[in-house]
Amino acid sequence: MMPVSGALPDLKIPEPRISKLMIFLIKVLGRVYLFLFYGVARVLLRGEKVLFDAFKRSLEGKSRCIIAFRHPNGGEPQFLTWFFLCKLKALAARSGVRFPRRPHAVFVYSYEVARWGGWVARFVMPRVGAMPIHHSKVDSQGMTRIYKAIVDGPFPLALAPEGQVSYTTDSVPRLEQGVIRIGFAAADRMSKAEKPAPVEILPISVYYRFGSWGKFTLELLLRKIEKATGFRRRGKAVLPFAERLRVCRDHILAVNEKRYCIKMDPALSFEERIDAVIVAALDSAEKILGVRSSGNHFARIYGLRQICWDRIVLPGVDSLSNLSGIEREVTDLLAGEAWYAGRHLEIVDFSWYFRVPLPADDASLHHKIEYAQNLWDFANRTMGGAYANRISIFPRRVIIHAAPPINLTERLPAYNNDKKSAINSAMADLKQAYMDCIEEIT
Repeated sequence: MMPVSGALPDLKIPEPRISKLMIFLIKVLGRVYLFLFYGVARVLLRGEKVLFDAFKRSLEGKSRCIIAFRHPNGGEPQFLTWFFLCKLKALAARSGVRFPRRPHAVFVYSYEVARWGGWVARFVMPRVGAMPIHHSKVDSQGMTRIYKAIVDGPFPLALAPEGQVSYTTDSVPRLEQGVIRIGFAAADRMSKAEKPAPVEILPISVYYRFGSWGKFTLELLLRKIEKATGFRRRGKAVLPFAERLRVCRDHILAVNEKRYCIKMDPALSFEERIDAVIVAALDSAEKILGVRSSGNHFARIYGLRQICWDRIVLPGVDSLSNLSGIEREVTDLLAGEAWYAGRHLEIVDFSWYFRVPLPADDASLHHKIEYAQNLWDFANRTMGGAYANRISIFPRRVIIHAAPPINLTERLPAYNNDKKSAINSAMADLKQAYMDCIEEIT
């Protein structure tokens, strides 16, 4: 949350490779890391046979697997990496499934993660084979890596079709077409190269569940939110859970309306009022950056975010020492402005997902916890924070649910005949796979 006061030279990220030392460290330290930083007390698996068979085919070279995992909370790549490396082989062996090599998956991540994730992220991710990609500008090098990993790589490729954290496990707010487009393009390449292995999309959903400690830590988080909003200073009357959330939520929304000079209209719903905040915050970011963006909502966010990071961490610049004094000061000013523009973008990004009803007093514990976590995030973004300042309830059980694969190679004739229709059909099937998993788990 500390403001940026100066631009930085470009960050050098090593070429992706799989380091035996890093794999060893994950095996030794991964379980402790997941508990301390993500509160993962236990990991459960659903759809075991689907997952085992998909990995076996991929590791034997009989298919090329793209793992399309849901990204509701933020730590999914970390514990999925640990799970595939450290647990999957033993679990499969108990079911009589033998892999030809130790299972692993190479993840695709945005360059932004390496920038805000710090030196640990920049050190670990390339050494487990993870591949960076730009979200909003042409990245031929990144795409070449991805296609090579699918067509020739020994391990499945993993990426999140939601494009970023979606903040909810029991619904699918949005999906991007990237995973399907990449899958079809890879299947087409393999077909033209006369490689018989089919390209499969393996949908994986992720859920979080909590025990009795969850109730205690939920209350602590709610009190923290109430303190931040000043609610507890106004009175200590005991209110129902949903009403406590509503009072805090409405106060945070009112602060944002005041900040953006939006006249509060009590006749409007919460969703309508927060939409007005989103529009005003996006406009503020554009004014600071001196640009007028175009495209749909998320295309605008990604484009503006790219501008912000490119002004803070200068792409292709190895050193700032060759700048004159005036050039350096102006560069630093642009970086500082970009950081403040980014605070508005954080509001825009998160608030789009927060347009959901309050949980009822009799809602499930995981639903209450998810909303409270997001309510804190609403307060956190309002105060200038970002995802890195998110608070998660500990401890929690993680449920990994694998759905039947979607074979894109079988759909190649339809894709070659009508690309748009084939992509939309595959996207609908992918979303339905997630919805079926949600229905089954709840």
